[in-house]
Amino acid sequence: MRPDLLFLASDLSRRGDGFALATVVRREPPSSARVGNSALITQGGAFHGWLGGSCTQPAVVREALRALADGRPRLIALSPDPASDRRAGVTALPMTCHSGGCVDIYIEPVLPAPRLVVFGVSPVAQALVRLARAMGYLVDAVDPEADRAAFPEADRIITALDSPQLTSPPGSRGEPPYAVIATMGQRDEEAIRAALELGPAYVGLVSSRRRFDQIRAALPGPGLVAADLDRIQCPAGLDIGAHTPEEIALSVLAEMVRRRRPAEAGPAERPPEEDVTTDPVCGMTVATGSAAHRAESGGQTYYFCCAGCRDRFLQAPERYAVAPGAGGAG
Repeated sequence: MRPDLLFLASDLSRRGDGFALATVVRREPPSSARVGNSALITQGGAFHGWLGGSCTQPAVVREALRALADGRPRLIALSPDPASDRRAGVTALPMTCHSGGCVDIYIEPVLPAPRLVVFGVSPVAQALVRLARAMGYLVDAVDPEADRAAFPEADRIITALDSPQLTSPPGSRGEPPYAVIATMGQRDEEAIRAALELGPAYVGLVSSRRRFDQIRAALPGPGLVAADLDRIQCPAGLDIGAHTPEEIALSVLAEMVRRRRPAEAGPAERPPEEDVTTDPVCGMTVATGSAAHRAESGGQTYYFCCAGCRDRFLQAPERYAVAPGAGGAG
């Protein structure tokens, strides 16, 4: 991969932004692509790199954004006759480059690391931090008594439950955080309030149901309603017969994984196709919703793969005019 793409990937990762890497893994002449050519596509759809002719970019960007949305890599095949190039596990798409040829491109999403906020200094809290870091989470350990000796693996140690650090974490912008309260009777109510203020994707309380009933009775007040408390999973974790702190931590993380990836138990469904049209100049397929180049003529909107095609169209629109719906949008 080109060094500039590696630097860009490193910068995006540090900022907590997702991106997709696209790599040419097979080609047939006369495609201008070469095996190993690579590109990086940001969450905003910006394309950096080289995968052959510019005609491949819209299809790659569309598939990259889908990969970022569902978190799954994919292999696409661009060929002049996609119907004859269907293979198991491969998405066949039309190749519109005038040079022709075929190219297979592997697209891999790189998503921000999920963030886990652990409240408490109990043995369960310490085990959660250790295991979560081993699983690739960004982990904050939060408690007035927390220190580096108790949480050597934590990314951050926060000693104030109302610290602005909780709501402005570095990185991990991709999804809401996960929160687990393992205070075990110490500042339970305060920790629950702080956890709910994060708007977490999951909030679990390591406690008995009897203790949680007591907490529920004491908590409602300013800023909290019953629906907030209904979001709390108590006891946290899957029922695997856990007893030790490490086993309890494992059960909680297993529940979080199940929440994060509920659809992966079955086959992936392909998202609905985006509206596309044809560039009237070069004949390339263009997605209307994300096309950066467009022009109006004769009451129609025309979409183009690049600025060059748009300029050629504007020089002689009558030459490229098409029937309504064929290459433009009325």
